[in-house]
Amino acid sequence: MDRDTAEPDTAALPGPNARDWIEFHTRHAAPSEYSHEFVWDVTADADGPFVTDVDGNVLLDFTCHIGAAPLGYNNEKVVSKLREFDLVEPMKIAGQDMYFGAGPNPETTEFPVASHLMEKLVDVSSQYGMDTVFLSNSGAEAVENAMKITHDHRPTAKYAYAFEGSFHGRTLGTLSLTFSKSVYTRHYPEIAGVKTISFCDCAAYDDCDCGFARNDGSQLRNALEPEGGHVDPDEVAFAILEPIQGVGGYRFPNEEFMAEVGDVCETYDIPLVVDEIQSGVGRTGEMWASDHYDIEPDVIASAKALRVGATISKRDVFPEEKNRLGSTFGGGDLLGSMQGAFTLEAIEEHDLLGNATERGRQAKEMLRDEVPEYVDDIRGKGLMLAVEFDTKERRDAVIQAALKRGLLTLGCGKKTIRLLPPLDATEREIEMGVGIFTEAIDDVASKAVA
Repeated sequence: MDRDTAEPDTAALPGPNARDWIEFHTRHAAPSEYSHEFVWDVTADADGPFVTDVDGNVLLDFTCHIGAAPLGYNNEKVVSKLREFDLVEPMKIAGQDMYFGAGPNPETTEFPVASHLMEKLVDVSSQYGMDTVFLSNSGAEAVENAMKITHDHRPTAKYAYAFEGSFHGRTLGTLSLTFSKSVYTRHYPEIAGVKTISFCDCAAYDDCDCGFARNDGSQLRNALEPEGGHVDPDEVAFAILEPIQGVGGYRFPNEEFMAEVGDVCETYDIPLVVDEIQSGVGRTGEMWASDHYDIEPDVIASAKALRVGATISKRDVFPEEKNRLGSTFGGGDLLGSMQGAFTLEAIEEHDLLGNATERGRQAKEMLRDEVPEYVDDIRGKGLMLAVEFDTKERRDAVIQAALKRGLLTLGCGKKTIRLLPPLDATEREIEMGVGIFTEAIDDVASKAVA
């Protein structure tokens, strides 16, 4: 497959082979598992955003596996470096309970290991004074460990603040911080003491209708003593937010709201945890989405594009007591650490932050050229893009119409489609993908979906 000339080429989706694979998979998969009817053929051609399914259909993937494949498929910017090495067994070891290296010393090593990945994460988080990393399996574990270290750092704390519309993971701990869809949390036990605050994405902060901005301060500030509330700030372990809400609908916060959250946390020394699992690692045109806003996070939780989970902070926030954190099987993932390090290298070597900014601008301009009346909003930073429709039904119909034409997209929120092209997407690929997407919108309009 030649990425420079490849184009979507589809018959019926899902095809007969895909149906066989889906039927085979669902025989033993948990019935609540939610999957899209696309079956990637890992033995077939794929390059960047272009991928082949098990029926031979070629699709243009603008999901990047919900950001977990930041450079798409078989991208030479990463694969060319992996190809140099003979892989070993075991590929996973007992995380940070066991050291591993590659050669006599870190400076002359043949390839990067977990220690190098941690060093790179410190480099790209140095603007916040962060110098310490704990690796784990997943984003949920990264958030769980953020909860643990902040509680340990503030031993008198018994409260935490999270934001409406949030999604932080599927574990019981992270579900206690999740306030988007009830299907994620209904009837599950919760950690006590978690309080919710409005996530303000209002167009004007001084005309806020979500309830966060108040004439005498803000919902968060007013909840605390001595501002008029009843919560002692010393008893707040942390406040956690997604700088850009993902599952909640690609909601981009009001900048004054973010500044107020940052100021309250700084004023009362409340650790601010940012969940950068979907928005981080270059997706928005900055390394962290937090970099766009006037906040100083104390802890960053990252995963997805990083290939492993990572909790990043300052050394004095992490507990010093031995074995206080542990059991990070995924923190010892040799291949994941290499991929994470190579991804960060590719972002720097190929100026993918700049590319994400420019290609995101191109996509938004194209989408906004002819906005139908039933498109309520087009928004985004870098290549974290969203198109919001007037109804859920129309949104779902556009996803299906785009798939018929060979473009993979994903829904989020109640009536929004998210677009996540690879960070190295080309002008041609954006023009092609957005063109297919707008064709799908026009097709749905002609069929008058209510």
